[in-house]
Amino acid sequence: MVNNFFAMMSRMKYIDRWALMRNSYTENISEHSLEVSMLTHALCVIGNKRLGKKLDAERAVLVALYHDASEIITGDMPTPIKYLNKDIKGAFKDIEAKANLRLLDMLPEDMREDYYEIFFPKDDMGYELKLVKAADKLSALIKCIEEGKMGNLEFKSAGNTLENSVIDMHLEEADIFMKEFLPAYHLTLDELNEK
Repeated sequence: MVNNFFAMMSRMKYIDRWALMRNSYTENISEHSLEVSMLTHALCVIGNKRLGKKLDAERAVLVALYHDASEIITGDMPTPIKYLNKDIKGAFKDIEAKANLRLLDMLPEDMREDYYEIFFPKDDMGYELKLVKAADKLSALIKCIEEGKMGNLEFKSAGNTLENSVIDMHLEEADIFMKEFLPAYHLTLDELNEK
């Protein structure tokens, strides 16, 4: 029996983000998901090492890795449209859930339960899910910083909005990351290699 799940996952690289914006370089959801996963891991490590928490970093990273998988089917809906009002937001959440279920149906039955918990995390992951959302916003903020470094002012307003939204989440882990690690994204390659 042929199972299509992983072949579909490999198509994440064909879904470009930021469709309404003039981009200096394109970013696809495969690249974005990798970055969100790395940032989620960093936030969990900060929480565990610096703040004495017992966060399940590995589980959170898996959720982050697949957090935009539904976009293989739906495409990347631009944020201003996705969150325009409650009706659109609710309808799109429903569409995303149906797309995720369709993807899960592409797995052999004996594997579905394991992936279901990644695509539809349980409530006991509440705080880790907040960190995944923060990592998602940080990844978008990093894209805005990188575009700004290229002289592209198209992302300036989005960058300000994203920075404020991360601050407004009031997550110590994200605050620490923004203070200690985010400034390096403004540096050139030569500056990054100085230490």
